[in-house]
Amino acid sequence: MTHPPDPETMRSALRLAVRAPSVHNTQPWLWRIGDRTIQLYADPARRLPHTDPDGRDLLISCGAALHHLCVGAAALGWRTRVHRLPNPAEPNHLAAVEFQPESTTPEAIRLADAIAHRRSDRRRYTSWEVPAGRIDTLVQAGQAHGVLVHSVASGYERERLHRAFDHAAREHAQDFEYGVELHQWSGVHATAQGVPARSAVMSIDPIIRPFAGPALPQAVIEDIHGEEPILVLATSGDERISQLRAGEAASAILLTATAAGLASCPLTEPLELAGPRADIRADVLHDSGFPQIIIRIGWAGQSADPIPATPRRPLDEIVRPL
Repeated sequence: MTHPPDPETMRSALRLAVRAPSVHNTQPWLWRIGDRTIQLYADPARRLPHTDPDGRDLLISCGAALHHLCVGAAALGWRTRVHRLPNPAEPNHLAAVEFQPESTTPEAIRLADAIAHRRSDRRRYTSWEVPAGRIDTLVQAGQAHGVLVHSVASGYERERLHRAFDHAAREHAQDFEYGVELHQWSGVHATAQGVPARSAVMSIDPIIRPFAGPALPQAVIEDIHGEEPILVLATSGDERISQLRAGEAASAILLTATAAGLASCPLTEPLELAGPRADIRADVLHDSGFPQIIIRIGWAGQSADPIPATPRRPLDEIVRPL
């Protein structure tokens, strides 16, 4: 019988897993370590009722952490087998992960190294073109997880996508409870969770969510700003497992982009409201799937200061034995 990873190896993989991006950096996951497995659970107490009324962002966030775990395990010499939604009677039990020893590869180490360097860069990107071959690589990284990845073209699709962002921003601006929730999870209120001021940027562009107390300066002036690539991740269904897989695909794209030296930022605001989400499905995806998450990609300015890592909760708060 194959021996499972020792407890410290499992905790090392989890330290990488919890670096995954999550909506407002809520980190809405709980982990249980068994003798041979790691179990992932959603933490419903950390769902944002006014930002994420359907719990979609929570599941996508957990999917990203699940993929980060598998990437970390691969770099440590373990192949993972994931059982998604293993217990229908316990909907918050999202995954059971088994481990088999496997030789690591340079690509596995490269992706795991990207975990430490990935940031959600909300600043303007340069107008430098991202080569089509790199975009194709990102698309393939997401599609490997069974998710449709649509690269938004200029023209009509681009205009309709920006209109959906603008619609969502205006609707949220009129929602007092949403505004209170946003301030509770950003700016000076961010400690081991939430979006700190040093990671938020002042912007009038509705594509960037206006977090509280933005302190991150822009690094690129607006008059050289071009149309950065935008990827919309969609699934054929809209059930929980599709949302979980969308998070895994988003993680794969973000880490692949980081490993290639690209800046990236996941976006969900127009998908949190029924009207803008329906518009994106119809006008951008042409009814080919349910949009789950949007990712903007580009080159950061050469003189841009590095973005500090956002805080994370201590492992002891979120990891328990089975």
